[in-house]
Amino acid sequence: MSYSAEISRVNPSCFLFLIDQSGSMEDPFGGGESTRKKADAVADAINKLLQNLVIKCAKSEGVRDYYQTGVIGYGERVGPAFSGALAGRDMVPISDIASTPARIEERAKKVDDGAGGLAEQKVKFPIWFDAVAKNGTPMCQALTQAKGILSAWIAQHPSSFPPIVINITDGESTDGDPTGVARELTNLATNDGNVLLFNLHCSSRGNAAVEYPSTERELPDEFSQLLYSISSELPSYMRNIAAQEGKNVSEGARGFVFNADLVSVIQFLDIGTRPNNLR
Repeated sequence: MSYSAEISRVNPSCFLFLIDQSGSMEDPFGGGESTRKKADAVADAINKLLQNLVIKCAKSEGVRDYYQTGVIGYGERVGPAFSGALAGRDMVPISDIASTPARIEERAKKVDDGAGGLAEQKVKFPIWFDAVAKNGTPMCQALTQAKGILSAWIAQHPSSFPPIVINITDGESTDGDPTGVARELTNLATNDGNVLLFNLHCSSRGNAAVEYPSTERELPDEFSQLLYSISSELPSYMRNIAAQEGKNVSEGARGFVFNADLVSVIQFLDIGTRPNNLR
């Protein structure tokens, strides 16, 4: 396990997000902390993450292509899920992400008013990915597409930091057992290590989240154990990041959260996408 390659314009890395767009993503997060639909909250989290990646790659001369990024949606259909001018593209340089949002929305944000209270402030919020929730959960097809996309990407970038795949779902696969194709995906490798597959399960039940487990003992059922089994171990630098965020992580901890609430979704995406060696 290496995961130490320098990330640069000559030697970029990539993120590929697999987003469950099944009908159950219309349901709200559990626990009563939010009435927002899971699909809407996940879309906002992905759009915010893309904006943050653009900011990380922004230099005085422009946005440097340290990363390529893709979003695959799976529900009524399976395929690239960018909106607007990027629609249909499976892997996009971060400079194209920066220059080509589908639209810019105006959102309300709570900020400190300087007197101990909160004031509402209007902010610009770029949108690249829209919420969809319809039909089943064809996870196997999504993982198969990811394997094809990343096989081609690795052939072009054999020495890069390995691709990171983040699968966000709220239910079991409806097109078969994803174990085999997940193994094929994580067997892909650059010279710096194997593809990393992290899984995030969004909950509508309000049960306590199980975060970054290193064994199956805490997991409640076969479905959670399956997602655990196909999740990659966190590289050591990611374990350090998670520990800095107050997470209880041990050797062998996997990139997996079960019964995630909205806060856990945001934290998971942050931990899973922070660079190790960005030039």
